[in-house]
Amino acid sequence: MNVLVSPEDKTGTQRKEREVLLDLENVSLSFGGVKAITNISFDIQRGEIRAIIGPNGAGKTSMLNVINGFYQPQQGRITFNGKTRRAMKPHLAVSQGIARTFQNVALFKGMSTLDNIMAGRATRMHRNMFWQILYYGPARAEEIEHRKKVEEIIDFLEIQHIRRTPVGKLPYGLQKRVELARALAMEPELLLLDEPMAGMNLEEKEDMSRFILDVNDQLGTTIALIEHDMGVVMDLSDRVVVLDYGRKIADGAPEEVQNNQEVIDAYLGVSH
Repeated sequence: MNVLVSPEDKTGTQRKEREVLLDLENVSLSFGGVKAITNISFDIQRGEIRAIIGPNGAGKTSMLNVINGFYQPQQGRITFNGKTRRAMKPHLAVSQGIARTFQNVALFKGMSTLDNIMAGRATRMHRNMFWQILYYGPARAEEIEHRKKVEEIIDFLEIQHIRRTPVGKLPYGLQKRVELARALAMEPELLLLDEPMAGMNLEEKEDMSRFILDVNDQLGTTIALIEHDMGVVMDLSDRVVVLDYGRKIADGAPEEVQNNQEVIDAYLGVSH
């Protein structure tokens, strides 16, 4: 599937190496005697789209969970925006500029699109619960300000027509777009997308691919994504890291990775 131009052509010129936003150094994660991630190191450069691929059970989602604090690694160092840490709680990751979507849609199904996206602004609201309940004075002014930001995201992702619709009534592809909108409402520097194309038809994949590129290009958001559709990966990503059984087996430009024999043997099956 070729939905978009290749990464090196996105700006019409060869991309230069950028500043490192996130650096993972010798990260390992185990659950009892099961090793999910073993001594993995790679970085994500500011402004790029970084793909993480591999077969099921390779440790891809575990890696995202380590980055945003859902899992705490037993060893290794993580440096984000120049600050090095061993572990982080999810709410601190959000406050420092990391947001994510999930493999399975995680929305409030009975709430409208607008209210789901507003929930993503919660970490940026500073008025206490008393003022929010009264919806008066500073709290009212703050909510109006945040609602304007949400409306901008709704326009950006072209979902004006479903802004009042309960998300549980939306088709799957639009639910995934609402989840992306909620993550963008957090104004992340690093956006983690866990299989954003899963379960979509061709048209929905083309739409989501376009929006991911727009988020990267127009909003300047750095993106790390897990994706199984190799056409999407090769079209969207600047660099690709490949995991297999919790170990890194390749890392480089898309065309290098897809021609790597170890990657072909472990995951792709044939040369693409």
